Amino acid sequence: MFNLIFLFFLLNIPLLVASFIHPRCFWRMKQNEDKVGDLSSGCIFFLRVVKEHVEKDYFNYILNTQTSPENIQFPLALTFSIDEVNRNPDLLPNMSLVFQLLEGGCKNFPKLSSVMHWDEENQDNYPNYECKEESGCIVVLTGPDYETSAIFGTFMNPGLSQQILQLTYGPFHTILSDHEKFPYLYQMAPKDTALPLAMVSLMLHFNWNWIGVAISDTDQGTQFLSHLRTEMEKNTVCFSFVTMIPANFHLYMSSAEVYNNQIITSSANVVIIYGDIDSTLAVSFKMWESLGIHRIFLTTSQWDVTTSKGDTTIGSSHGILAFTHHHSEIFGLKSFVQTLNPLKYTDEYLARLGWMNFNCEVSASKCKTVKNCSSNASLQFLMGQTIDMAFSDDNYDIYNAVYTAVHAIHEMLLQQVYNGNEHYGNCLKLHSFLRKTHFTNPVGENVNMNQREILQTEYDIFQIWNFPNGFGLKVKIGEFSPYFPHGQQLHLYEDMIELATGSRQMPPSVCSADCGPGFRKFLQEGISACCFDCIPCPENEVSNETNVEKCVKCPEDQYVNREQNQCISKSVVFLTYEDPLGMTLASIALCFSAFTVLVLVIFVKHHDTPLVKANNQNLSYILLISLMFCFLCPLLFIGYPSSATCILQQITFGVVFTVAISTVLAKTVTVLLAFIVIAPGRRMRFSMISRAPNCIIAICTLIQIIVCTIWLLVSPPSIDIDAHSEYGQIIIVCNKGSVTAFYCVLGYHGSLALGSFIVAFLARNLPDKFNEAKLLTFSMLLFCSVWITFLPVYHSTKGKVMVVVEVFSILSSSAGLLGCIFIPKCYIILFRPERNSLQKLREKTSS
Repeated sequence: MFNLIFLFFLLNIPLLVASFIHPRCFWRMKQNEDKVGDLSSGCIFFLRVVKEHVEKDYFNYILNTQTSPENIQFPLALTFSIDEVNRNPDLLPNMSLVFQLLEGGCKNFPKLSSVMHWDEENQDNYPNYECKEESGCIVVLTGPDYETSAIFGTFMNPGLSQQILQLTYGPFHTILSDHEKFPYLYQMAPKDTALPLAMVSLMLHFNWNWIGVAISDTDQGTQFLSHLRTEMEKNTVCFSFVTMIPANFHLYMSSAEVYNNQIITSSANVVIIYGDIDSTLAVSFKMWESLGIHRIFLTTSQWDVTTSKGDTTIGSSHGILAFTHHHSEIFGLKSFVQTLNPLKYTDEYLARLGWMNFNCEVSASKCKTVKNCSSNASLQFLMGQTIDMAFSDDNYDIYNAVYTAVHAIHEMLLQQVYNGNEHYGNCLKLHSFLRKTHFTNPVGENVNMNQREILQTEYDIFQIWNFPNGFGLKVKIGEFSPYFPHGQQLHLYEDMIELATGSRQMPPSVCSADCGPGFRKFLQEGISACCFDCIPCPENEVSNETNVEKCVKCPEDQYVNREQNQCISKSVVFLTYEDPLGMTLASIALCFSAFTVLVLVIFVKHHDTPLVKANNQNLSYILLISLMFCFLCPLLFIGYPSSATCILQQITFGVVFTVAISTVLAKTVTVLLAFIVIAPGRRMRFSMISRAPNCIIAICTLIQIIVCTIWLLVSPPSIDIDAHSEYGQIIIVCNKGSVTAFYCVLGYHGSLALGSFIVAFLARNLPDKFNEAKLLTFSMLLFCSVWITFLPVYHSTKGKVMVVVEVFSILSSSAGLLGCIFIPKCYIILFRPERNSLQKLREKTSS
């Protein structure tokens, strides 16, 4: 059984949660047109405790004879609250709480002072109730406007002030918090300390940063503006205009045109209204409506009354966003009121009293959005809903005021009974209990009269529309709680906004359009921070957010895209084997190396032939081996560079080419010395001639090794990451380190090549059978041409093209040496063997 109950409860949790968190919608009907000059009204109630049981006929008597229809909601809320208290036997046992209205009920402000002098002895007799006991402390409820409460507290007879405690309903006002001027006055409404933060949070949610403000020119309005300005400056929200409406009506009318022009000429679509509804600010608001000025108005719940007294076109405005104090709804008011007088309080009459909640889903089936609702909505539609009257902020203050007074009286009675004193009429004692009263009301919310312990209030956010035929709609679209972490304080019901407007977006209210990615804000001196121009980011800078003030440079390994709104990773570029160019160069190098090995094999195989012997076979072997390494040297330039390969590239290139060129120099010297030896009158030992080339190769190579060693010690080659030469690329090449050392190596190669060329040129006409001197001359000419061309081309290129140029120069110069010196000899050895004989050699030499 327990498991079944638990399962049933578990299945109903979503329904229970939905019933608490689902926002509610409210309809209302306008009752009467507002009257010119009827800006200030108030209702004053006198609460007393009697030792009698009070029937509902007593309340009927008061409500039917002393209350005007336009202000019936306050006495009804008070009657409901008192009846609920009287039915609770634990609060006032054997007693009842009753209230009394002044003659005429709720009075307008000009007539209020005439009824202040009421006679304490003048009491009426009511059905089922007669009071002849000694007078006690009277609790007075005044409101909803602060002037009614202030005037009552000011004009009270000082002799009676100690027998009266004053509780006020309606918006909190700083004037009434002056304890020296109003020592026995308590305000039930909480302070709106978090209201500026709540409004700014809503602005930030909808990206509004250009706001108009219309505030009553009072101390309370100035204080609110100060707090609002602080919150707006923290979040870069700016004022389009600030209109301080003077409280004096004649002073306002003298400048009304100026105030109207401020809102007409402003580009702000959102305007904050803050002030009392019985002030000239309400007159200004009515004038804006008559001029057809439609904005999104941010205001407080008390402006429901003012905005309901005029017809607006539903499609011309997004209505009013009202911040109301968050409190739980009190159900049962409708059924209670109907039991007072079922014939009088019909559904139509109740619908005209104020907001009435109904099922939003039913409304959604009738009209998809508020904009599509028919303007001739009928009362039959409203009465077809399951409705219940909703407590406004003012009525909720009355409800709490009744319970506050009852709890204070209850505590005082308990103490007096404990002390053996049954007199409960001392207001000073009741005042001491009232200011320390702290309880939880029947709807589960805390009420604390200790001003030092009052916490910030939470807000419900409603969107309000007024239909042309006197109907109004109010939809709860969100909540604000200052107790949640920053950024989580505001919670909006996006589905309710969409239900009401057809869209989850609100109209913009900005001074300047957002600067998108790729642009930055340009602020002009002397102009608001919310007004700016959008200019593109500078070259090589990016912005990937809206409304940035500075663009940023991308990291070294990234580059800016064309739109300048994103950093893209650069491609790493170097000469790779997968690259077609790198693959081609590597293939050429390997082919030439293989061909060089083939030539070497041919020479070794035919080492006994006169041709090989006549051209100094040892030098030929050394030259072929060095050329083979020259062809393999470009492989060090291909692939991802490293510190080792960067060093090997240049050192191998320098030493191997030195060996090759010095060998060519040795061959040219050998040819020249050979003819000098055989010349008539010359007696030079052949052994000296044979050792000379070896010395040349060794000395020349040693010098180059010394140059390379100095290069490595001073500034060796290293990896160079070039992220700027090519757009969108990171070029990885080997830095030469010391450029001077690199040119010394090249210069040394050039000097050896030039020496070889000169010697070979001098020996070009010697009677050489195989034209060795001519072949060496042409090979050195080709070698020098390649490297002379290399220098300007190398300096005019960047990145991997520089590597390609150097590799190509190495391959072409090496190929020139191989082709010019050895290809003709291989041709004779392989295809003209008859010319490779000692006889032919002697014939050519002797001739």
